[in-house]
Amino acid sequence: MMIKHLFNSAARQIAVAAVFILSTMNGMAQNKQFTLEDLNFGGNNFHNMIPEYRNLTWWGDQLVRRNPEDCKLVDKSNGKETMLFTADELNKWAGTNEDNKVRNLGYVQFPYADKSLVLITAKNERMLIDFKKKKTIWRQKREKEQAAEWNAKSKAVAYVKGDNLYVTDAEGKTKQLTTDGSREIVYGQAVHRNEFNCNEGLFWSADGMKVAFYRMDQTMVADYPQVNTFEREATYEPDKYPMAGMTSHKVTVGVYDLNTGKTVYLKAGDPTDRYFTNIAWAPDGKKVYMFELNRDQNDCRLRAYDAQTGERTGDLYREADEKYVEPSHPIVFLPWDSSKFIMQTRYDGYNHMYICTLGKHGSRMAGNTESLEVEQLTSGKWEVLEMMGFNQKRKSIIYASNEANPLQYNIYSVDVATGKRKLIDSDGKGWHEAAILSASGKYLCDNYQGPEIPRRIAAIDTENGKRCLLLDAKDPWTEKGYKVPEYSCGSLKANDGTTDLYWRMVKPVDFDPNKKYPTVVYVYGGPHAHNVDARWHWSSRSWETYMAQKGYLLFILDNRGSEHRGKDFEQATFRQLGQVEMQDQMTGVEYLKSLPYVDADRIGVHGWSFGGFMTISLMTNYPDVFKVGVAGGPVIDWKWYEVMYGERYMDTPEANPEGYAKTSLLNKAKDLKGKLQIIIGMNDPTVVPQQALMFLNACSEAGTQPDFFAYPGEGHNMMGHKSVHLHERITQYFEDYLK
Repeated sequence: MMIKHLFNSAARQIAVAAVFILSTMNGMAQNKQFTLEDLNFGGNNFHNMIPEYRNLTWWGDQLVRRNPEDCKLVDKSNGKETMLFTADELNKWAGTNEDNKVRNLGYVQFPYADKSLVLITAKNERMLIDFKKKKTIWRQKREKEQAAEWNAKSKAVAYVKGDNLYVTDAEGKTKQLTTDGSREIVYGQAVHRNEFNCNEGLFWSADGMKVAFYRMDQTMVADYPQVNTFEREATYEPDKYPMAGMTSHKVTVGVYDLNTGKTVYLKAGDPTDRYFTNIAWAPDGKKVYMFELNRDQNDCRLRAYDAQTGERTGDLYREADEKYVEPSHPIVFLPWDSSKFIMQTRYDGYNHMYICTLGKHGSRMAGNTESLEVEQLTSGKWEVLEMMGFNQKRKSIIYASNEANPLQYNIYSVDVATGKRKLIDSDGKGWHEAAILSASGKYLCDNYQGPEIPRRIAAIDTENGKRCLLLDAKDPWTEKGYKVPEYSCGSLKANDGTTDLYWRMVKPVDFDPNKKYPTVVYVYGGPHAHNVDARWHWSSRSWETYMAQKGYLLFILDNRGSEHRGKDFEQATFRQLGQVEMQDQMTGVEYLKSLPYVDADRIGVHGWSFGGFMTISLMTNYPDVFKVGVAGGPVIDWKWYEVMYGERYMDTPEANPEGYAKTSLLNKAKDLKGKLQIIIGMNDPTVVPQQALMFLNACSEAGTQPDFFAYPGEGHNMMGHKSVHLHERITQYFEDYLK
């Protein structure tokens, strides 16, 4: 008995010790510290720190999971996966050599809903492989393409090589369409510096027998003298950069017909000081539609052109605004009625969809042979964020909007005949921007996040609402034992007393409300962007978590001028960029000062690009508020920014001299009191180095002392692992001067 008692006692002691050790280890595991290698996108461990993801695409109405090594069919009712094919099998069926081997299936496409064909874009060729018959049925030689657009109907490809435009048909016959291409004469690529949603330059008709393309003449545009410092002797590598108020490029639109072998250019008139955007085709391929803007960007026309002759056939719609009009979406024809299309516009103050019906009786305007009836389809004090496609059977449109909440991105359907709307995403909350629609529109693959949801993916029947959860990703940070700060969201009233401004806060790890913390305001503030929404952690940037781990409080507010809040909200900043934005940011600062745990004597600010402009604006306009700032890629004076963006929001320097003078930071260099670091990419083609360098010159003349760091060879953002270096530098500056 004594022996047994002693044994049990020893066992208990061992058990207690084991529990203590395990609890200690668990506590240590939950105290793991992040590094920038974990959190920054350029970090070596970043890929392990993002929520689990599945690369899904549609083959008609069938859902396919694309992995690097294989593709699997996903059962939409239960999530079960069955193998379609592997990369090794595709290479075997295609007979590829080592140079042309298919190595990653993450980018394959299934262009035909009714055929078991997968499109492979290998290094040297395109291939259509029948994965049921296990053989390659079609191949097309692939060139070293600067830009390319392939059409599934005709199997023809239009591409740019050596700055010139080519078309190769399905049989492999290639025709060179241009011979004068250069860095000054640009074919088949994005124009207008990617403004107005101009992100591509090749547009196929539905039947794949005609391709429209941009031609941009930049010969008259001044060169910005970029320099390559990596050569033994630095070399001159200029960029074409039209600054506000200066000579801009000229764009024309050509159409090549594969049947006739001829090219015509749309007879849109003199392209000087005009913008041609959002090209679309009629369903029968006989007409081309595009929006046309004057240089002031306050007069927009939708016009139609005959694709055979280039003649204008319709001046269909006109929209003018005392500030600006910004067409950003091509028209989209209804699949079941070729006489009607959907147009998006902010005509009533918010971006909405309109049903447009073509008529045969034109107006008296010259060249007009058709008219347009316009009827509003969606309305309300919210915005359509994306038109995803159609459910042809139900004759409805599947689209995304922020109707439920300004911070959300939800998926709806709207009946074209009745205008009745229905929520169809998983829960009516969160941010569903990554959702994709099947070919018929019957099914939705809903890939979404919420403030407490790292990622969920569900297959949804858009008609009856049935859903199958395919993935409920775990939090990779807590799962791996990292200590995570608290993320919260709220709103404040702007100084007009009515406008809601939404903010995000990241509190320090191990937050103690009785302590006072150094606080960093992260800011962007410009149009076409926002910082706060209903994604995971309220869309917090990973660097904020890194700073919270180091004992800082982070605060981020979306001011007037940012996106998705309606025309008045955005246009409040017109002709005076930075002024209203600063008012709103200071409303946020006053809120911070009211919090007992914010150290009002240790407030810093950081931002990049427009946020860099805002950082220096705040540092110099409120020098007694902000102790430390880090401004990346900052605009200093809008007269040095590009034509399209600069003139939309500021007009020209000649038309708005007071606005340019008021917003210029050159005049504010003398007011700098705190510690300011400016960081740029030395070859930035977006916010050119001249901006920061001239501010440094103004500071030297005024006797103020900013710090400066440049990344040779880098553009507007630091790429790859240099981003880790950049964020360590930003962090260290606050550690040195704010903490």
